[in-house]
Amino acid sequence: MVKLDIISDPICPWCYIGKTNLDKALLEFPDHPFTIEWHPFQLNPDMPAEGMDRRAYLEGKFGGKEGAVKAYAPVVAQSESSGADINFEAIKRTPNTIDAHRLIHWAGIEQRQSFVVDLLFKAYFVDGRDISAHEVLADIADTAEMDAAMVTKLLASDADTDDIRARDKHSREMGVNSVPTFIVAHQHAVPGAQPPEMWVGVIKDIMEQIAADE
Repeated sequence: MVKLDIISDPICPWCYIGKTNLDKALLEFPDHPFTIEWHPFQLNPDMPAEGMDRRAYLEGKFGGKEGAVKAYAPVVAQSESSGADINFEAIKRTPNTIDAHRLIHWAGIEQRQSFVVDLLFKAYFVDGRDISAHEVLADIADTAEMDAAMVTKLLASDADTDDIRARDKHSREMGVNSVPTFIVAHQHAVPGAQPPEMWVGVIKDIMEQIAADE
């Protein structure tokens, strides 16, 4: 198997689009060679714990309404072409994602990471839910057949918070400054929401190399 590390944030639209594109390629190869692990990266590490109004956040980040609309035009186009459903009208707040990243980490222990990442993307981008809210995260855990009561207890503590921040910091120190970033076999960094065709090519190359080495 070949390790595919994905550095991502569940409120990053390009991460959602990138996973949608990757999933299309993986569906073509049910016996694909990847072992996938998700890693934390907060787009807004200084976001208040309670989050903030999304419109105010975007207009502040991109210099007003016109700048926000211009910046998001490629997101709208790519989400539509990829099939990543984004209900922009439903998203009212931009949350702090530290607790969502903790849930992803705990899901990894139970081999449910990609499923939980899918559920977080759907909750935020499709349903417009606040994925910093502990009850929302517990509901996602329950849907993923994790122990929702234990997740609620862990969320009420500081469990693994320092570890998430340290891993985020480590990625930045390694040169990651945008997400998604995919790292193939611990050495080849692939930035951005790549099209399915690119991943199909990568998977074919890897499978051919594995076959040649056998």
